[in-house]
Amino acid sequence: MENRYNKIKVFIAACIGMSFFGISIIVLGSILPILSDKFALNTAQTTSLVAFLPIGMLIGSVIFGPIVDQRGYKGLLILSSLLVLAGLEGVAFLDSVFLVQISIFLIGFGGGILNGETNALVSVIYEDTKRNSMLSFLGAFYGLGALGIPVLLSAFLKNYPLHQIFTGIGVVMFLLIIFCAVIKYPEASQKQGFPISAGFRLLKRQDLLLLSFILFFQSGIEGVVNNWTVFYLTDFGFLEHSKALLTITAMTASLTAARLILVSLLKRFSQNRILNISILVAIAGVLLMIQPVYITSLIGMMLVGFGIASTFPIVLGIIGTKYPTMSGTAFSIALVFALLGNNILNSVTGIWLDKSGAYVYPLILVICFLIILLIYSRVKKPNQTVVVR
Repeated sequence: MENRYNKIKVFIAACIGMSFFGISIIVLGSILPILSDKFALNTAQTTSLVAFLPIGMLIGSVIFGPIVDQRGYKGLLILSSLLVLAGLEGVAFLDSVFLVQISIFLIGFGGGILNGETNALVSVIYEDTKRNSMLSFLGAFYGLGALGIPVLLSAFLKNYPLHQIFTGIGVVMFLLIIFCAVIKYPEASQKQGFPISAGFRLLKRQDLLLLSFILFFQSGIEGVVNNWTVFYLTDFGFLEHSKALLTITAMTASLTAARLILVSLLKRFSQNRILNISILVAIAGVLLMIQPVYITSLIGMMLVGFGIASTFPIVLGIIGTKYPTMSGTAFSIALVFALLGNNILNSVTGIWLDKSGAYVYPLILVICFLIILLIYSRVKKPNQTVVVR
């Protein structure tokens, strides 16, 4: 009997999962000072606390693909959402550093699964003509989740303790998870299972590797922007810390708005033209920050947000088109590259800035953007399906 599911309901569930991923990415940075004060942590101990998030996220990104290809989406979507919820409540309520570390790992683990699974799910339910635009729409909910936590904390933290705020957030999240639990989802694409060797053979596909390397640099850029912009603007541009933080918020807001606009643009214009122009817009934004003052930095970061918005939905759309029968595994490979890029380029940037000074920050970003353009020019982009045997 045919598995009938409602596309709109499934897409809403994917958007819920993506917003949870946005929360998982941003929440630790928003509450880290509170945790550091609560447990009287020094800088090294605080750094070790943060490390559990990317570790969990990397493991989640590795495992989700083969599971959804063979077992389907519903169970893992619900489980990973509950893990993020449990991790958030653990961070707010638990009084042991060890248990808080486990909670942070759960947030990263569940978030890593949700990032990949929601993208793979949307890729499966929409055909080629709608895939990129709907992936872009999905990506906007990452921004909503990422913006929501800082906004809520800034609004309520003065009057309410952290555990009360997270209790309210947890109730809303649990109600959304219930919605995800009662709807039908697409069936697994490989219900009979596929040999592990077929998954490994994807690693030999040149186009998949090239697309994955694009996400390596794209995710690295996002990490560098989120983690080092404030340092650059305060150390080299001598901006006030509050103003430097506002540029990051403006970047996230412009990225979210751009992904909503892309829903329409991707239906009207070539994805190749959009991605190339977007990268050039991002480079223009970086160039505005070479001699940073507040207004040029704010405009520059908004342009960077607009510029980087299209890369993930376009690249994941191409992967979903080329590998529809193993999209989960293909997405898993690409997103592992993305997370590695985020971690590696963040570390490299920190070392480079320490040795050379904050002024090299724009140079690092421009180099990464040019590498993306170079790699993308070498990707074969016909609308063809790749069958892996």
